[in-house]
Amino acid sequence: MIKQAYEDLSKINLLDFSKKSILIIGAGYIAREYAIALSKLKISNVTILGKSKKNLEKFKEFSNFKIITGGYEKNLSKIKKKDLVIVATPIQELMSVTKKVIENEHGRILIEKPGSIFKNDLIELEQLIKKQKVRIGYNRLFYPSFHKLKLLSDNDGGITSCKFDFTEWLHTIGVEKLDDEICKRWGISNSLHVISMALELIGMPKEMNSFQSGNLEWHPTGSIFVGSGISQKNIPFSYHSNWGGGGRWGIEVVTKSNIYRLTPLEKLFVSKKGSIEWKEVPLQPAFSNVKVGIAEEVATMLSDKLDKKIGMVTMKDAIKFNEIAEKIFGYYN
Repeated sequence: MIKQAYEDLSKINLLDFSKKSILIIGAGYIAREYAIALSKLKISNVTILGKSKKNLEKFKEFSNFKIITGGYEKNLSKIKKKDLVIVATPIQELMSVTKKVIENEHGRILIEKPGSIFKNDLIELEQLIKKQKVRIGYNRLFYPSFHKLKLLSDNDGGITSCKFDFTEWLHTIGVEKLDDEICKRWGISNSLHVISMALELIGMPKEMNSFQSGNLEWHPTGSIFVGSGISQKNIPFSYHSNWGGGGRWGIEVVTKSNIYRLTPLEKLFVSKKGSIEWKEVPLQPAFSNVKVGIAEEVATMLSDKLDKKIGMVTMKDAIKFNEIAEKIFGYYN
């Protein structure tokens, strides 16, 4: 199954989605990345629904896409049902928009990560879902590097231990431009991308000890986060994050034969047993010049066969991710 998933992902560019219809709600950076991905998939029946004409100016190059201004509250009910609705608004708006999409009975919904910074929001949303297929868009779980690592570690007999780092660069976070609640839960807003990858590799924790230290005015629970535990697959793990230092996101796993490293996450390196040399593992991405994982997410949402083999983050998964992040960062509802 792991080998098949890797091969299927590398061949997504050969599949035909040209007759599918898509609605993107949102007009920011990530919405534009979805628009680029849809172009790569040769999907032309695309509607982009945004609030202001100024933001939607970014989509002028997509001349065959339909652009609607005025926001979702005013226009969503007027739009015909689509094969897929992509909710790509700012994080603080994701829940209210998705509820409206469900209310309008669209069948397949892809919500940008993390869905919500509050676990209870996701629990409430899960209860509203009837027959809809709703998934959370963690695009890094579709990186070729990630799926190659899953394949190689499985060939080695499985992962025996794992460590990961989700350090943030404080000097690059423009907190003055961000919503206060988003800042207070920055670990879920941003760092959860790395944490989710590690957990997808080793399984959810069954035991975990977490420690927070440091102090930030905009992030009251701290700036240093370290911990360790053991997963439900009985894989020991440790993590480290010091927002006041340098470094970058990364994941390292050990097997009986090799050590593998995702640093940066888009690339995979291997150091064989008995060696200290790191060699880059060749990858086979399905697309170029597009944000990695986005087109793969869309294709998986549109194909039930792909979804069964690869799987996306369900509401239950997203709830668990938030729950674990709450413990790592010391958040409480």
